[in-house]
Amino acid sequence: MTHALRIPLAAGVLGMVAVLSLGSPAVAAPTPVTWDCQARPPIGGPQQLSLDTPITGSAPESVPIGSDFEIVAEPQPLTIPSSTGGYTVRHIKNLKVSTPVPAGAAFRGVTLTGGSNLGTGVPTASESAGMVTVTVPGPLAGGSTVQLPRIHLAVTATAPAGSAIVSTLAGTSYTDPGLTFTANVRVLFTSIDVPTSCFTSPSPALTSTVVTA
Repeated sequence: MTHALRIPLAAGVLGMVAVLSLGSPAVAAPTPVTWDCQARPPIGGPQQLSLDTPITGSAPESVPIGSDFEIVAEPQPLTIPSSTGGYTVRHIKNLKVSTPVPAGAAFRGVTLTGGSNLGTGVPTASESAGMVTVTVPGPLAGGSTVQLPRIHLAVTATAPAGSAIVSTLAGTSYTDPGLTFTANVRVLFTSIDVPTSCFTSPSPALTSTVVTA
């Protein structure tokens, strides 16, 4: 692959991140997020790009200490690009979004509801060592419109009264990302997988819940 081919391909693949964002419930406002992304094509060096995407979270404004509550993220329908940089996008796969269990909250569970046109893979959500990861295996076909599942994070308020429980995105670097996916792109007579990893710095607050006595 020539240098001229690598740059538009990587930039185009990174451009797909702009549509892979969590949408908002009707009563919530989206939070601005700037993703710092790196695509790693199999030939040539990695390519970087900064992208702005809104993410919306909803949670109670306040809860009593020791009470259970829920943080919800409801995706909006998104269209997977059919082409990028002049090349056909066959599909994207293994989309993962991660968020830490907020400080001052005890994890109780995470569930997914809804979702459509997500390929043959079954979306899952799991928690490990205080990190919640939602995985959409796909494949999400190029040119298709998909509805990602609604995410429900159940927690218990353990922080002292007067403090705030704040939810944020995971990720501090390309090797510790908060968003990853792999794009399968048609190039000449073959297809290549282009893994992409993204993080945001500083990570914005998606929700904030005050703990009361």
